[in-house]
Amino acid sequence: MEAHESFPFLKEIILFLALSGVLMPLLSRLKINPVLGFLSVGVLLGPYGLASLAKAWPPLSWFTFARPDEVEFLAELGVIFLMFMIGLEMPVERLWSMRRLVFGLGGLQVALSAAAVGGLALWFGNGIEAAVILGVVLAFSSTAIVMQLLIQRHELGTPLGQASFAILLFQDLAVVPLLVLISILGAASGEGSFASLLGLAMLKGVLTVVGIYLVGRRVVRPLFHQIAVDKQPDTFTALTLLTTLGVAALTWVAGLSMALGALLAGLIIAETEFRHEVEITIEPFKGLLMGLFFMSVGMGIDLRALLAEPLWIPLSVVGLLAMKALIVFVLLRVFGLSWGRSAEGGLLLGQGGEFAFIVIGMALTLGLLERDVGQFMLIVVGVSMLAAPVVARLGQSLGDGIDRRIAPPAEANDAELGELGGHVIIAGYGRVGQLVGQMLEEQGVGYVAIENNAQLIAHQRKAGVPLVFGDASRPELLRKLRLDQARAVVLTMDHTAAAIHAVHGIRRMVPMMRIIARARDEKHALLLREAGASVVVPETLESSLKLTGWVLETLGIPPDAALRLVELERERRIVALRDTGNA
Repeated sequence: MEAHESFPFLKEIILFLALSGVLMPLLSRLKINPVLGFLSVGVLLGPYGLASLAKAWPPLSWFTFARPDEVEFLAELGVIFLMFMIGLEMPVERLWSMRRLVFGLGGLQVALSAAAVGGLALWFGNGIEAAVILGVVLAFSSTAIVMQLLIQRHELGTPLGQASFAILLFQDLAVVPLLVLISILGAASGEGSFASLLGLAMLKGVLTVVGIYLVGRRVVRPLFHQIAVDKQPDTFTALTLLTTLGVAALTWVAGLSMALGALLAGLIIAETEFRHEVEITIEPFKGLLMGLFFMSVGMGIDLRALLAEPLWIPLSVVGLLAMKALIVFVLLRVFGLSWGRSAEGGLLLGQGGEFAFIVIGMALTLGLLERDVGQFMLIVVGVSMLAAPVVARLGQSLGDGIDRRIAPPAEANDAELGELGGHVIIAGYGRVGQLVGQMLEEQGVGYVAIENNAQLIAHQRKAGVPLVFGDASRPELLRKLRLDQARAVVLTMDHTAAAIHAVHGIRRMVPMMRIIARARDEKHALLLREAGASVVVPETLESSLKLTGWVLETLGIPPDAALRLVELERERRIVALRDTGNA
């Protein structure tokens, strides 16, 4: 007992580490999402689970968590590092390259879902502040669960994977103003109208965030650079922790949340060349702290409330899933995905997210939500997350079935495609793919094209184009198109991740296949070359070389000499990208 008093929470720390050491490998072996595993353990061993029986059977107290506040401090660290890692994943150039999907698709999803959920909350008698908080936070999905499902299914590089990632990315960004709003509303509760408080929240939040971000960029990079020059790994780790906790402390002093500060710290470091080294430094702690956070979340879920509301809680879970799934489905269709993949995306993103536990917990602490409402919504979110893998699997089956019915090209048989053998497979049949196909046809070379735009397929197949619906990385589709008998594969997709994903899938099936890929620029080309493409043609390079050739001729250089100079420059630029062994 004396040792326990001199080292607070010793039993809880040992129990958590023991559970992590046993639970994490077991979950990995059983292919169970770690988030769901830690949530379930928290519910089972928490104060509303087996710990409630500890008075009747004292030995249980050694293997359970009787009070959630016993791990509250360490759980808060888990939240801070969760936000920090999210910040690291959001460098400005990445956001800008995906701006249409992130700010268009993601922004509409959050806005429409928040309006729908918030309207329901108002209808059920909640105040305007509670309705806004619940509307926005329930619009969020679980980044941890959805990303892991996409990675497990090898779909992160597909159009659905990219759209889902963009939505999740905007949701992560939307956490910033929501945390600012809650912090200000809690500090100024009852001191003015909601509109004035909202304006004050935004003004103070923007000034604080911009100030810390601008100053942090000027301070952090030189510090990390000096540590890197000195080559002191232990000091590098200390500086990483100092940056994270230091910026979090600054936002706390400014009256905002520490989680917001940690997100800012991640954004600041993401803009430096030390981002990847920091990720490696934090990685060993991330799993443990995340597990602790989700376990503490599970401890706060009182399943007795589920028994007390056997009708409303299941109905609320189904209602949340259905409402968000419908909104996401419509938006994905508007942004060009097929009917089936849109349906799959809706069910994939229909659940509540881990941020609900952070935000609702803050709102309860600050008195912005009634206790019974907050507890009810926590259970709804927790149950929706537990159901997420099953719902996502149903969504995948449903999506495949819909696309088979609505997009029959996906089921095209060999008779429709012609005799396959010695042919070329074109992945992506936009403007570039169509030009390649026309040239091959003129030369009498057989080809088949893969496209995921059902409308484009319907239009082109009327003209007799051998076009199928699908994903160029799926083994079953590649086998159907006789990849092993093809002469080459041409990749013309716009999305870098989708093209890289296709290269990996093709290489796994036919390691020696000749893969010719189109790239937007030389950076994109290098990524494709590293993934295994045989030849990569950067679009911007070719247009620049063509323009340069005309300029040289205009300046009086003979056409043959200008052509030779352009050829030499082209060879110099792409020599590192070409498969010289097979060229």
